[in-house]
Amino acid sequence: MAPPPSSTSSAVTLKINGDKHTLSVDHRTTLLDALRERLDLTGTKKGCDQGQCGACTVLLDGRRAVACLQLAVAAEDREITTVEGLAEAGQLHPVQQAFLDLDGYQCGYCTPGQICSAVAVIEEHAAGWPSAVTDDVRPEVGAPPLTADEIRERMSGNLCRCGAYVSIVQAVARAAEARMSQEAAV
Repeated sequence: MAPPPSSTSSAVTLKINGDKHTLSVDHRTTLLDALRERLDLTGTKKGCDQGQCGACTVLLDGRRAVACLQLAVAAEDREITTVEGLAEAGQLHPVQQAFLDLDGYQCGYCTPGQICSAVAVIEEHAAGWPSAVTDDVRPEVGAPPLTADEIRERMSGNLCRCGAYVSIVQAVARAAEARMSQEAAV
């Protein structure tokens, strides 16, 4: 049970990976620190702690966010998905499987953030959102082809110190193809 809130803390209920967690946090506690230090969800990594590397990327209401810049109190009543919450019924998410199959990692430190970002990238692309390298941004044209350039641009907020970018791009492309095939079958 969480201790009662003080003048510098608040009781918050965070909806993480489908479960509700109530805890008392200092108003300055980041979502990243709440996940890692208070809830033992250590899949989300602390890299730069300045919002520049993407290692702490999670999904907030289905959109990617760097958890080191998000206050825990501001995430209340939002659906938070971490890398631990992507698999369903013991089966890896297609992005997780593609990263595994294509060695989209080396040391693995950035991988949880890369995977969460890739999940959002695929959804953003499917919704027709343009990127900085999209040639034609008119809505009636629809989503551009998900080329390697498109993937690299859309994933540019996630850094990999090991340089596994070639495999990361291949993994995102494979997962996106699987999603499109699944949609076409429906």
